[in-house]
Order: sequence, then C-alpha cells, then structure tokens
Amino acid sequence: MTASIASISRPQSALGDLFLIVAPGVIWGASFLFIMQGLRAVGPHGVAFTRIATGFAVLAMFPAARRPIARSAWPRIALLSCVWLAIPLTLFPFAEQRVSSAMAGMLNGALPLFAAAIAAIMSRRAPSRAIVAALAVGLLGVLLIALPGLGSGDTDGGGVLLIIIAVGLYGIAINVARPLQQEFGALPVLMRAMGLAAVITAPLGLPEVIDGSWSLTPLLSLLTLGALGTGAAYVLAAAGAGRLGATRASASIFIATPVAMLLGAVVLHERVSPISMLGAAICIGGAVMLRRADAPVQK
Repeated sequence: MTASIASISRPQSALGDLFLIVAPGVIWGASFLFIMQGLRAVGPHGVAFTRIATGFAVLAMFPAARRPIARSAWPRIALLSCVWLAIPLTLFPFAEQRVSSAMAGMLNGALPLFAAAIAAIMSRRAPSRAIVAALAVGLLGVLLIALPGLGSGDTDGGGVLLIIIAVGLYGIAINVARPLQQEFGALPVLMRAMGLAAVITAPLGLPEVIDGSWSLTPLLSLLTLGALGTGAAYVLAAAGAGRLGATRASASIFIATPVAMLLGAVVLHERVSPISMLGAAICIGGAVMLRRADAPVQK
C-alpha cells in the first residue's frame, strides 16, 4: 500500500515541479510584450509602478498573504523589494525603449547563469556537473536566438547593459527569496515586498500614471502584467526556489526566452530566423535538463 501511494505521488510531484518552471516562464515571456504596450501610455517609471501596485493589490486579496511575519525577516524582504522588484522592473522598460521586446526576453535568458553563480558563492559549493551542463545548453540556445539580432538596429548597447544589470539583480533575488519562502511562504513574503516596492517606485511612477496617455490596450496590458507577470509569476517563482533550489527554479527563464521570441514575431511582426528557432528548441531542452538535474539543493 505504501509503495503504491509513493508511486502515485512521484508523478504528481514531478508535474508540480514542472508547473513551477513552465508557468512563470510562459508568463514572463509574455511580459516583454505587455511592457512594450504599456510604454505607449506611460514612461518606464509608470510601467514599473503600475505593475507592482497591481501585483500587490492582487496578492493582498488572499488571506494567506496577510499572515504575520517575524520582524527579523523585514531587512531581507526590503532587500527583495529592491533587487527583485523596484530596480529591475524599472530597468526593463527603459531597456525596451532601446531594444525590441523579443531581444529583451532573449537576453533575460542569462538569469540561470547568474542564479547559479550567486548560489555557489552563498553556499560555498560549486554547481554539479549536471547543472553546469544544463546551463551550458540553455545559454547556447539563448545565444543562437540572439545571434541574428546582434548588430541590427533593434539592439542598442545601453539597452543591453540595463538588461544585464537587471538580470544580475534577479540572480541575487531568487537566492534571497528561497530561504524566506521556506520559512514564511511565498504569498506573505511577496505581498510585503511588493508593498515596499510600490512605495519606492511611487514618487516617480505615480506622476507618469496620472499624466499618461491612456487607451484600452496599454491599460489592459499593464493590468495583466501586474496581476500575472508581477503577482502570480513571482509567487510561483518564489515557491519554485524554495522547492527546487534557486538554480533549478531559474530554468523558467529558458522557457520565457522562446515565448518572448514567438510573441515578438507573431504580435509585433519581428523577424525570426531559422537559427533563432533552433535556439528556442535548445532553450527548452536546457530547461528540461535543469529541471532533472539531480544536484544538491542550493542554499
């Protein structure tokens, strides 16, 4: 009887782990398109404030998000509000004024490398060979996707630099989120972090929102971006970091990369080369490898 229950729970657990990787990846892949649409109504600060405030409002509706948290956790939550929310979510809209939405999503694929490096430093333990191999495959896919766009008019050095800084902050954040999620749960931690981030971004963001040139498409794009891209996806990512470890949870970005490329091609009519399509397939392979990597959990 016990063996039978275990045999049922293992596939269920595997499906749950896969969901924690795929769902945030799909949502974040679409986020770059929503950012581009939002910039039609407001500036970068307005995009960041709107999505963070919307995400906070959505999470605050869940009673579980309002569970108390120890005062000792607040410094780490404050750090998370800066490095996972306020700063990078402001940098990405600025970057998308200089690079295409597809390119922004593709460059975001470097996150697992940053996450693995930070995890190794924090745990003082090198990643396993399986994780290194998975990261190499995923990053090869990212490079192949980005290769045709390098040197084109859609790619600006300043925009690329902003994205690299944002992705580096994400690598720190996902490692900070892991122990917080394990101790207090994803909802209480993220709701408080988003509340602080909304306060941080309000002085520059709120005036842009008030003076924005609003129409239905940008408004719906930013509300969706906040509810899903900042609300649901961040909770799932924090839960994934707690359950799978920061490095393996960051495999979701290898899913986001081809999604961003596909939406850029279909919705914004950005050209996609056969090399980029090959890279998208390799990215997904890297995500599968990283999900299956049987490595010690990063702390």
